[in-house]
Amino acid sequence: MSEPSGSAESMEYASVEGLSVRLDGAVLRCTLDRPKTRNSLDPDMMVGLIRALETSGTDERVRVIVLDGTGGSFCAGADIVARNAPTEQRPRVGSIQRRLPVQANRLMQMMLSVQTPIVAKVDGWAAGIGFHLALAADFCVAADTARFWEPFLTRGFTPDSGGVWLLQRLGGVALARDLVLLGRELTGAEAAEYRLIHRAVPEAELDAATDALVADLAAKPTVALGLAKWLMFQSWTVPFDQHLANEAFAMELSSRSEDFREGFSAWREKRDPEFRGR
Repeated sequence: MSEPSGSAESMEYASVEGLSVRLDGAVLRCTLDRPKTRNSLDPDMMVGLIRALETSGTDERVRVIVLDGTGGSFCAGADIVARNAPTEQRPRVGSIQRRLPVQANRLMQMMLSVQTPIVAKVDGWAAGIGFHLALAADFCVAADTARFWEPFLTRGFTPDSGGVWLLQRLGGVALARDLVLLGRELTGAEAAEYRLIHRAVPEAELDAATDALVADLAAKPTVALGLAKWLMFQSWTVPFDQHLANEAFAMELSSRSEDFREGFSAWREKRDPEFRGR
């Protein structure tokens, strides 16, 4: 008999150079680990993240995904230095439009659409796609001294990986112009003030604040939480009647979950629910 889809035995997570991926109980931890380049993303790291997200989507063990970086920075962007090095290995013309759909763009789409909640923990630099990863996460907790920056125009090219789309929806058009067209940097405290991220805390409190949020999310009704995330993402692009149909679909599924029955029993018995993520 074949192993049922989503069983623990059928789920495997692979680290790649520059990216550590490990399952820690109910938490999938993805750590960017290229401190010499402030954790700039190369193609292998992007593909590794995509594969981890794809696998987690059918892994019943995973209730939260955490994305962070080592060495005092979150992510300084894509590794454009290596990509544009004057060597024989430099990509041929047209590589950007061939690469983006299956690397950076695919990664952003996965972050927004996977039903498992994602928490980004940011200290140091979050620039370019690093900024966009923080925006695409469901929750971003940052050190108040972290630096968020759109460096594209200062380098002479245009934003990628959904940055403009995310910034205008989360922060509004005026702020997006300020950040993208004028290249304004934001501290973590300013990003929280503009509601681009969930919360900013002193650097010494970053680990504890992130851990508390992750524990809270891991204890919630995972099915209902994932469907609520799906509803929020879909509502950005569908008409109201389709959104109402999506709500009915999500309610039908969530009301058949074990966690729904536990939540109802807890309410009736006047106690706190103990959700199992089922």
